[in-house]
Amino acid sequence: MNRKGSLIESGTKKREWNVFVLLMGILVIATLFTYLIPAGEYARLEVNGRSVVDADSFHFVESSPVHPFDLLTSIHRGLEESAGIIFFVLMVGGTYGILNKTGAMESLVAQMALRLRNQEKWLIPIMMLFFGICGSLMAMAEETLPYLALMIPLAMALGFDVITGTAIVLIGAQIGFSTALINPFTIGVAQQIAELPMFSGVVFRICLFVVLYIVSVWFVYRYAMKVKKNPERGFFVDSGLYQIDMEEIKKNKVTLQHKLVLLSFLMALGMIAFGVMKNGWFITEIASIFLLLGLIAGIVCRFSGKEIVTSFMQGASTLIEGALVIGFARGILIILQDGMIMDTILYYSALAIQNIPAAFTAVGMFILQCFLSIIVPSGSGQAALTMPIMTPLADLVGITRQTAVLAFQFGDGLTNIVTPTSGYFMAGLALARIPWGRWIKWIWPLICIQFIIGACAVVIAQLIRYGPF
Repeated sequence: MNRKGSLIESGTKKREWNVFVLLMGILVIATLFTYLIPAGEYARLEVNGRSVVDADSFHFVESSPVHPFDLLTSIHRGLEESAGIIFFVLMVGGTYGILNKTGAMESLVAQMALRLRNQEKWLIPIMMLFFGICGSLMAMAEETLPYLALMIPLAMALGFDVITGTAIVLIGAQIGFSTALINPFTIGVAQQIAELPMFSGVVFRICLFVVLYIVSVWFVYRYAMKVKKNPERGFFVDSGLYQIDMEEIKKNKVTLQHKLVLLSFLMALGMIAFGVMKNGWFITEIASIFLLLGLIAGIVCRFSGKEIVTSFMQGASTLIEGALVIGFARGILIILQDGMIMDTILYYSALAIQNIPAAFTAVGMFILQCFLSIIVPSGSGQAALTMPIMTPLADLVGITRQTAVLAFQFGDGLTNIVTPTSGYFMAGLALARIPWGRWIKWIWPLICIQFIIGACAVVIAQLIRYGPF
């Protein structure tokens, strides 16, 4: 669920990309910077209930270097100060653990695939739309992997290839992740840090979802039809590895219990949307609705109390790494603040780009977020690391905070299915037996188009003053 993991797989080889080692290195560098960079400070003003930097108030202050021992204490303090976001992530993840246990989503996908098996022209747009919606609403990432075992053999049975089946799942989820209509792990965390209303600006993101969806479906569909016409243009592996058992799929029916679980999920999303817009709900209320959803799903499926708790814990455990990354990232911010160099960095950053049009600065933020997504593969962790800096910087250079958040979500989402540090993506390629180089060679034209769309999106967002602020 945003949760781009840290395991890198290629064939039978595995190596660790340990984001915590990287963050510890950044903590050490940040501590050293407090001895090298002059301390400075901006005054903060309260504007409509949010803290805003007074652009004309910067002044240098007495140096306040951070003691090396405080490097360690900053981690605990970061976890403590980020407790609200961390527990929000864990509670939502626990609820998804219960939903996965019900099997409702798995049965729905199986039956959709069954009905589309003889309608190959509709398979790609419908299934990519489904995975796109799941990525946008449920932050589906690792959860997509089991569906590769269904979509790859189905695609091959219809005359397509392994890449087509893999693309339907991975690109579909990437579309949703990049636009993040109400993804609690990326847009939710980023907007909370930027002090924006939760899930605000959704209409613009829906438009972007439609654009990305149309372009991506066109790209995959065009390729699939070329392969169907000329199989030599496709990528195939031993078909014996991908036998589809239609009889088993037929048995995996959507039961009344599954329908009630899916209905409960839709009702929960409706309640959240109503509460956010009408009552100003924030992460506490949203997490509570998700918890209620999990309990209802467990009761509907007649799970025992132990099964509900176990499923909840399993779901939450998949997000432990991402939750801890949030705390570590907060620790970096604490060191910069304690050393009084955070505002100095902002001051010189603003000076460097003050004569650049704000729209182009927004594109720069987008590109920076793309690179940071490679080294910090957790979307929620990247939000915790970058948004405390990008938010006041946006204020200083005249970029709306919502545009800064948009730059983050596109930078994070578009890299999900190309960077080798994205654990679930590399695991997906390993399951499909597609070499990373072969995938990149195939997908790079689409990624270029998506990046152009992302750059145009942040420029338009800035020009229309995408807000509310």
